[in-house]
Amino acid sequence: MRAPVCVAALCVWLLNDAAAHQFTEQEMAAVRQRIKSMFYHAYNSYLDNAFPYDELRPLTCDGMDTWGSFSLTLIDALDTLLVLGNHTEFQRVASLLQDTVDFDIDVNASVFETNIRVVGGLLSAHLLSGRAGLELEPGWPCSGPLLRMSEDAAKKLLPAFQTPTGMPYGTVNLLNGVSATETPVTCTAGVGTFILEFATLSRLTGDETYEEAARKALRALWTTRSDIGLVGNHIDVLSKKWVAQDAGIGAGVDSYFEYLVKGAILLQDQELLDMFIEYDRAIQNYTRFDDWYLWVQMFKGTVTMPVFQSLEAFWPGLQSLIGNLDSAVRTFQNYYSVWRQFGGLPEFYSIPQGYTVDKREGYPLRPELIESAMYLFRATGDHTYLQLGLDALESIEKIAKTPCGYATIKDLRDHQLDNRMESFFLAETIKYLYLLFDPAHFLHGGVAEGDGSWEQGGPGNECVLGAGGFIFNTEAHPIDPAALYCCQQHTQDRQELRDILLNQSQPRKKPRSQSDSSSQSQEGSTPNDQSESIALKPGEKKTAPTLSCPVQPFSSRLSVLGQVFADNT
Repeated sequence: MRAPVCVAALCVWLLNDAAAHQFTEQEMAAVRQRIKSMFYHAYNSYLDNAFPYDELRPLTCDGMDTWGSFSLTLIDALDTLLVLGNHTEFQRVASLLQDTVDFDIDVNASVFETNIRVVGGLLSAHLLSGRAGLELEPGWPCSGPLLRMSEDAAKKLLPAFQTPTGMPYGTVNLLNGVSATETPVTCTAGVGTFILEFATLSRLTGDETYEEAARKALRALWTTRSDIGLVGNHIDVLSKKWVAQDAGIGAGVDSYFEYLVKGAILLQDQELLDMFIEYDRAIQNYTRFDDWYLWVQMFKGTVTMPVFQSLEAFWPGLQSLIGNLDSAVRTFQNYYSVWRQFGGLPEFYSIPQGYTVDKREGYPLRPELIESAMYLFRATGDHTYLQLGLDALESIEKIAKTPCGYATIKDLRDHQLDNRMESFFLAETIKYLYLLFDPAHFLHGGVAEGDGSWEQGGPGNECVLGAGGFIFNTEAHPIDPAALYCCQQHTQDRQELRDILLNQSQPRKKPRSQSDSSSQSQEGSTPNDQSESIALKPGEKKTAPTLSCPVQPFSSRLSVLGQVFADNT
């Protein structure tokens, strides 16, 4: 039977009704306990029935390899263990992965998925190792076994970037590199979703190769936008020709825009922010209709697909990061109305018809709407979003739970199940649910139960780490920006010191003549026979001394509501 369409007035009423309840700390703690139980039901089922395969098949209680045959669910779930406070299991799994995972295998792997799940998951676990009580190497977080594992995985992806444009192929063989028969066509997100992980790797290790590859791909993609400022869905990475010219914010494009914003925040990078601002202007002009975002032809701006895709539900959360709260709240209401209609978000939803699209009726337990609820609750403090999180929890429990975990919903119309539990259910969906109901968690900049608010690290333990400002990659793996600056500054200091020593070891210049030197004052003379005055001459600028702290490329500030703004927004 066709479910009734949630009209705008009814949707607003539902949200206002949900907002009537204010959650107490006791109620939020009870919900967190339910989320933990959900996690361990799924996690233990994977360990008991699927490990070392990539994923659990919850209907047949066995496992299968999907993205590369390296125990993907365990890597993806590792930092969630710490988020839930399970230090003991985090330590056990971190050790287990070091002993069992090998990237020197003859497997064709998705460059995109391996980056966000494996490279990102290992990086996050590495950066959280100190809080988890692991024995740390001297100089952590600039070194460590999980960091080396992450770099090993990233090295396997680098051959995909060896194209004339710098834009990567979609698939690479982990042992043999890119196949001669590999298609050059990949999605936009598959080109533009590397800067968080690769820049983090470069700044932790001092090897600029990774960040340079990600930036080259981003800049190449930037040059392909249409005259009206939009990008399509699939591109030929050799010729830069657009193969699919549908422009939108959903599947195949989504995380490209996400990484421009989050990369700008993590790296304090004006270039990335400027890119997103220009894209956002075109998106608002051509794809936004009544707080929905449609798909349009990238060169003409004409509507090609008047649909909402579940992957688009990340957008309100992204809007909140740059301060567009009013628009974010209205768009979230639209998306939540679809959830209330079906008990989940179908992959495709026809906006004119108010119903699912044929063969796109499934819900693989995606996290995007819950992710946006977490950001909007942090930004507004409105308990409406907690109610939405509780609705999502109860819906997943009622529809998707099986004796062996949680199953993908094949069809939201009759709640048929499919035999798959994707790793992002443990990495993202449960993590965002838990963090939604734990506003004092250290990942929000608060103090979680039993945890200190910050920790020391870096060479000589001179860096303050874990004090807040964590940036989540598109697989919900948190990255501590303080670690990047700690290790990057250490690398810069070593390079500057090396330069000083090299300069001092160079042959000195020919001494000045006695007549020249006699004009110089003998008192207070420098090694170069040049006096230095504190006073500056008119128009002269003071230069920073060697080994000084670097100046940020642009300044940012925190608003009262918790979003990050650039000065020019």
